[in-house]
Parts: sequence; C-alpha cells; structure tokens
Amino acid sequence: MSDRPLVSRLDLNLLVALDALLTERSVTRAAERLRLSQPALSASLARLRLHFNDPILARRGNTYELTPFALQLAEHTAAALEAARRVFESQATWSPEESTREFSIYGSDYGFVSVGSVVSRLAAERAPGVRFRFMLHNPAIVDDAAARLRSADGLIIPHGPVSDLPYVDLWHDEWVALVAESNHAVGSTLTMEQLAEFPWAMTYQSRSAFTSAGRQVQQLGIEPRIEVVVESFLSMTHFIAGTPRIAIIQAAIAPLAVRAGGVRTVGLPFRPTPLTNALWWHPVHGRDPEHAWMRDLFVEAGRIVDAGAYVAEAPDAPAASAHR
Repeated sequence: MSDRPLVSRLDLNLLVALDALLTERSVTRAAERLRLSQPALSASLARLRLHFNDPILARRGNTYELTPFALQLAEHTAAALEAARRVFESQATWSPEESTREFSIYGSDYGFVSVGSVVSRLAAERAPGVRFRFMLHNPAIVDDAAARLRSADGLIIPHGPVSDLPYVDLWHDEWVALVAESNHAVGSTLTMEQLAEFPWAMTYQSRSAFTSAGRQVQQLGIEPRIEVVVESFLSMTHFIAGTPRIAIIQAAIAPLAVRAGGVRTVGLPFRPTPLTNALWWHPVHGRDPEHAWMRDLFVEAGRIVDAGAYVAEAPDAPAASAHR
C-alpha cells in the first residue's frame, strides 16, 4: 500500500494557502491576501514543506523564489482550487435570481467605471444575490493572464496585450490627448514636434501591459520622454495639471478628467488606432452556465456603453461624447 496520505486525510485549506504562496511568493503578502496572521500562514507553509518534502519558497538575498518543484505545482494548484470552488458553488438547478455566486474580474479603472459599472447595475436588477469583485490588474497579471484566469472569471482589456484565450468584444473607444490648462504652447491639436519635446505621463509601460496609442507614438519614430508611469487612467489628471506633461487617455472618460479641473483635452497629430475592449477568460470556464450568463451580461453592458447610453461623469455635467 502507498504511504502517501489519502485526500480524505488532508486539510484542503492547505490548498488555499498553497495557491496564495505560489501566487504572491511571499509569506507576508500571502497572509495579507488571505487575511491571516503571518505566524498562521508560516505554520501552513511548514506543513506544506513537510508534505511535499520541498521548501516551496527558497530565500534569494532579500526575496523569496519558488523552487523548481513549486513552479510545477503552480501549473496545477490554481486549477485545482478553482475546480474545488466550482464543486461547492454548484447548484442542482441554477437560476440567476437565486444565485449567490461571486464573479471576480480583473481590469483597469477605465474598464470598471465604464462597462463594469453597467454590469453591476444590470446584475443588481436581475440577480440580487450575485456579487462582482472588480480587481485592478497590473503588468504581472497581464503577463501571466492564462494562469491568473484559471482562478478568476475574466479580464477586461483591449486587444493587443492578451492573445490565445477565448474572448468577446464589448465596446469601442477612441484616444485623446490631455494637457494642463496652463499649457498655452499647445493649441487645439498637438504637433509631432511637441510629442517629442514635451515630457509624458504614461499608463502601463511594460512588455505586455501598454496602450495601443502609446505604442503607436513609438512606431511613428518618436521616443516619448517619460517622467512618470501611472497604472491608472482616472488618476492621470493629477499628474498633468500644472505641468508641461502630456498624456493620452480614452475619449469616453475624458469628461471625467476635465471635470476634475486643471486639464483640457486636445487632438493628436495622427489618427490613433481605435480601441476594441474585450472580456477574456480561460477555456476552463467555457461550459459553465453561470459564467456564460455573466459573459452575456457583459456583452449587453458593452452594447449600452457603445450606444452612448452610459455617461462616465458627474451627474450634472454635460453628456460625454464617445468621439466615434
């Protein structure tokens, strides 16, 4: 008889701890993620090390790295945790009106204030027990989208950074430039020379997390002089007002930026490629009827945003133009 422990004898809570440790690669961050004390998670790590006869996390200077064996585990742990979650969330007869499922969605603040807010309102009307958890993505998540989406329900992001995953297109948008109201050197439209001369505030500047308009500027032979990188579109106003910097943001949220004060929108000296925003997910979710319902909800919300029925601004501000 094998001396490996039976699954029935294992504490399956260790699977949750293992997933957090493999994802965060830090006992401290994993404990914060699980809302546990650091000693409690250290005890779980000790049990995992004993079970697998492997350190799982190995110290390298001031940081920790996953051992080769832990890297192998990472390929299966998130999928196993998601499968376990689905088992216990499954209902013999599922209906949106009675569901209490929580859907977890990665995205940017731009995606959340546009299509995400519409999805949440539609869900509240039709499935009051359903919850959405909207989580800000970052370059590391986008780089590892296929693995991250095993344990999350979706990622809202335009075409470009992600590929080779199922998706559905949601809504379209355009790009506009943002400058300070005090920047009188810029007229109603930037020039190519000004793109090269003025400093920039950029959003998401990495190998896989980038904006198509920012990439297009580089393809035109201009290397932006970047002073600051901000992983937020809605915060950009505060990095432009009162400075000579320029930035590029989506037209649908431009009224929010102007409403915050100290900035104005101007045209670009080239025609930026329009945005096609999409919802991406892992194939493991493909046949899940609850997930399919959620995807349909996003498609409906995308049509609402595309039709201009959604306004991303303060209540008494003029209606936002989609610039399409």
